[in-house]
Amino acid sequence: MDPLVIGVDSSTQSTKAAVVDAASGRLLAVGRAPHTVTGEGGARESDPERWWAALAEAVAAALAEAGADPRAVTGLAVAGQQHGLVVLDGAGRPLRPALLWNDTRSAPQAAALTGALGAGAWLERTGSVPVASMTAAKWRWLRENEPRSADAAAAVRLPHDFLTERLTGTAATDPGDASGTCWYSTATGAWDPELLALLELDPALLPRVAPSAGTRVGTLTAAAAEALGLPGGVPVAAGTGDNMAAAVGLGLGARGLLDHPAVSLGTSGTVFAATRTRPATAALAGFAAADGHGTYLPLGCTLNCTLAVDRMAALLGLDREDAAPGGEAVVLPYLDGERTPDLPGAAGLITGVRHTTTPQQLLGAAYEGAVVALLRALEELPAQGAGGDAPLRLVGGGARGRAWVETVRRLSGRPVVLPRTTELVAVGAAALAAGAATGDDPVAVATAWGTGGGETLPPVAPDRDTLDRIASVLDRATPLLTTQGHR
Repeated sequence: MDPLVIGVDSSTQSTKAAVVDAASGRLLAVGRAPHTVTGEGGARESDPERWWAALAEAVAAALAEAGADPRAVTGLAVAGQQHGLVVLDGAGRPLRPALLWNDTRSAPQAAALTGALGAGAWLERTGSVPVASMTAAKWRWLRENEPRSADAAAAVRLPHDFLTERLTGTAATDPGDASGTCWYSTATGAWDPELLALLELDPALLPRVAPSAGTRVGTLTAAAAEALGLPGGVPVAAGTGDNMAAAVGLGLGARGLLDHPAVSLGTSGTVFAATRTRPATAALAGFAAADGHGTYLPLGCTLNCTLAVDRMAALLGLDREDAAPGGEAVVLPYLDGERTPDLPGAAGLITGVRHTTTPQQLLGAAYEGAVVALLRALEELPAQGAGGDAPLRLVGGGARGRAWVETVRRLSGRPVVLPRTTELVAVGAAALAAGAATGDDPVAVATAWGTGGGETLPPVAPDRDTLDRIASVLDRATPLLTTQGHR
């Protein structure tokens, strides 16, 4: 039997499990299972037990679709949504639903944490300044609002950590996902004891940090093997966050491409690049990369991307592709508050509407508003400042949409690469699984597979008028959007 590996993408809305030929990187099948997200206003929560059930369902579906013999599986790894706070009891069961990355209730705690040390100190220690999405702010929210849950916690995990521990019985994480907590130091490569003391978080509650996301941290337990329909003893990698896994799948890292940016268009929007430069700007999350070679993955993230634009399309009664350039209209589609720019209390804003404005232009303006936020974050990446001309690798669900691709091209003025592999988070996790099975570097594995290659679209002249119009509205509206959530 040809060896197979399984990469799992446990995202906000669903789990995807990819069965991949370990030698060629050929994607044989993808199984899917939904998650449930609850909450109103700023609350966003999910039951981690549903993630575990969805993982088993997705793996079973993928193996069945591929017609694969489970005995051929030689490795498995999980990439998960970042920043989520999972608190467990002594038996490893969730004490409450997980607080997700896009839960903005912890914005006051993030501001208080930033004020306690100053933005510069946070950047020096962690590479990031606390915002509502970061796990540290969520832990402080839990301590202040549900102290019984915080006091009862026997373990604190990130989403992918929770799943890896269910698979192996081992409490482990990786530098990439750990760097999104704001209690891990990218300067020292370890949990920061002074930050943990500030947060009133016992380090004994945390998992150990493996050297890299591809490090073998254990094997499938008998119970996990039975749940997934796999043989016991399959090697399991430490795994990582979804953005880090996408970078691996694109071949970004020390054993691949450095300073080549990617733009991910999903529920959230992200821009990131693997680099040797340790980032230190409040405009970015200064993550570590997953490959364990002293590389970093600075990342800018927006809360409102494809989901927000799809909502605007639904309100206008239009198909998502039925969009035209926005004309004079400007839409800032901050329907869930916003992270970049840091406006957690914001709502959507529409301005510049004329008698001649069409619904199609309003939808196009929503695309433009979402893309401009991403391009502003892109300019903060090392080697990607104003005037940068490196190709943009477009990934995520939006990369398959004409309107998204053309809006990015028109506003960025850069070449755009559309990777052939669509499930890059799951495929990146599969490369981590291959690393756990063989000891090979996962970025080198993905590079050999060629999963980051694809069609290259040439640059077009950037639409400066639209860029300037949106920038002007955003700059003038920021004071209103900053106070909106406090009225």
